Amino acid sequence: VQLQASGGGLEQAGGSLRLSCVASEGTFSGYSVGWFRQAPGKEREFVASIMRDASMVYYRESMKGRFTISRDNARRTVYLQMASLKPEDTAVYYCAAGRRTVIVDGSEVDYWGQGTLVTVSS
Repeated sequence: VQLQASGGGLEQAGGSLRLSCVASEGTFSGYSVGWFRQAPGKEREFVASIMRDASMVYYRESMKGRFTISRDNARRTVYLQMASLKPEDTAVYYCAAGRRTVIVDGSEVDYWGQGTLVTVSS
């Protein structure tokens, strides 16, 4: 599975962005998909994930209420809607897919996409 993330950019604090992750091939609906991010000088961290059939979603605690993950299996696409952005949300955001039922850690990922940079100005 090849994953292509897009939608990053420069946004002001309090603004919104929507990231997209498109899978180029494979049975997309057979994978759980997650978003991770890595800020400069920091470790990569889990952001959110969604199960294959979208029946369950998971969020990092600090993202709850601000970020929403969703998927459209017909379009092989997973979205991350980000609202109330903060400067500390600045990072490269990566989408990732895995065969496990749940993804909440990088060790559970089978495929990584390239990142898309999100910069939030204060």
